[in-house]
Order: sequence, then structure tokens, then C-alpha cells
Amino acid sequence: MKSLKPYSIPYTGLKLGKHSFDFEITKAFFDEFEYSLVKSGKLNCRVELDKQETMIILDFKISGTIDMGCDRCLAEYPQVIETGERAIAKFGEVEIGDDEVDIITLSKNDHEINVAGLIYEYINVAVPFVAVCGYEGKTQYCDIEMLDQLDKLASGEEPPSEDADPRWDALKKIK
Repeated sequence: MKSLKPYSIPYTGLKLGKHSFDFEITKAFFDEFEYSLVKSGKLNCRVELDKQETMIILDFKISGTIDMGCDRCLAEYPQVIETGERAIAKFGEVEIGDDEVDIITLSKNDHEINVAGLIYEYINVAVPFVAVCGYEGKTQYCDIEMLDQLDKLASGEEPPSEDADPRWDALKKIK
């Protein structure tokens, strides 16, 4: 997790008001997260930190492309991601049974906020539920051979079997 250190924002020396931080998200970032849905990509993240007396408001703007596998033809393609999210951090002690799970609590001993986990979460939430490489067969990434095979199977055509087992033929006659 040492490679996620650059994603820490030291807030103790910042004056009240807005401050901007830019981060580059690459394959090395995603390698730090085990079992990641996204394995690689090239994204830019701008974090606008608004430091107030009792809290910090973090506005995230993430844009770029991630490498995805098409759910239809299984080909690799670049998926464009563009998202904006907001996180709020308040100053104070961590309370047991705190119902505000969307608010980050910063103690007196904290001096920085590591936003790597938030960036990772926001990217994964922005991934489409069904990942497709575009219009069937009309993009350079589409696997035409795979689409043809799927069309054949969907139409009910069975590929000719070279070594048909006669026991299956006997079972097909039973109705």
C-alpha cells in the first residue's frame, strides 16, 4: 500500500477555502486493490478540497478510460468513464454507533486524508452494469467471429458433432 501514499492530501497546513489536487490513475493504482473489477486504465482525477472550520468537503471529478472486457463478444475495449462525486469529512472523535456512514470522521491525530479508497470506489461505481464495446460488429474492438458464433447458437443451429454418442440419440427418442 506504499504506492497509494501519493493519494494522500495533507490538510493541516491548508488555509480555509478551496484547494485543488490532481491525481493520475494508471494500472499501478488498480494493482494495489486485490480482486479489482477494473484491472487497468488511464484516468485523471481532480479533487477540490473545501476546508471549513468544522469539516472538509471533497468534490471528485474523474474522467478517462478503463480497459474492460465486452460482455457480448469478450473482446477488450476502452470504456470511457466520467463521474463526479462528493465526500464530507468532519473534525471530531469517532463515535461508537455513529449512523453517518457517508461522513468521514477525522480525529485530532489525523493530518491527511488518503483519497485512494474513495477514488477506487467511485471508479468502480461508474463502471457500466453491462459492458459492451459498442454497436455489434461496428467498432474496431468487436470480435466478429465470436458474434457470428453467438448468432448461430441463438438461431438454434447446432454445430455438427464429429463424435456423436449413440446413447444420446436413444434418449432423444424418449418423450
